Amino acid sequence: MKVVILAGGFGTRISEESQYKPKPMVEIGGMPILWHIMKTYSHYGFNEFIICAGYKQHIIKEWFANYFIHTSDITFDFNDGGKMIVHDRRQEPWKVTIIDTGLNTMTGGRVKRIKKYVGEDPFILTYGDGVSNINIMDLVTFHKSHGKIATMSSYNVGQQFGVLDVNENGEVTAFREKSNVDGGLINIGFMVLEPAIFDYIEGDSTVFEKAPLEKLAKEGQRSKLYYEPDAAGGTDERI
Repeated sequence: MKVVILAGGFGTRISEESQYKPKPMVEIGGMPILWHIMKTYSHYGFNEFIICAGYKQHIIKEWFANYFIHTSDITFDFNDGGKMIVHDRRQEPWKVTIIDTGLNTMTGGRVKRIKKYVGEDPFILTYGDGVSNINIMDLVTFHKSHGKIATMSSYNVGQQFGVLDVNENGEVTAFREKSNVDGGLINIGFMVLEPAIFDYIEGDSTVFEKAPLEKLAKEGQRSKLYYEPDAAGGTDERI
């Protein structure tokens, strides 16, 4: 199953970094966010990636083109015409396809543009700025179990404040201090999709999280995998 990663946005919320590079290329622990996401999928045996690039897409391409320079010991022999010798090659079992899906294309349009690279098989989709320790194999297994077009991972953000229940007379009937009961479930990416999803996307201007997902929900074609961080001991981080 191929993994599609959305990595073409402008990253305006982190402009101090994204003015120089795409947001998925911002480093955590010396390596790009994108690399950490791919390592998570690779841990579960998913090693074929399609990256939906856009803004400063050449930086992503150049980084992978020079992967050995980033990860291995190198000798440059200038006495032999500048020959480069790579020692102790540290390589991943990856096949990476990077597609320029347009500068101003919306998320749905980016997914639509990679249709020919996905083919007629189910695929995994996630955002290029979200890192998690979610169990990918459980996600895929859950998707296969229900037969719907889309599976989305969700996360309970909890409640940051104490919550009051107030009756019509203005009397407090209950109080809960920062309870997850009052928290909302949010989309954290890590989706599994059937190829029928492409029929729900019109073109470059389609926002994937709006019309396509809304229509799937109305038709009963979308299920969620609830990711409980307290039980799993994990977190989801979006930058």
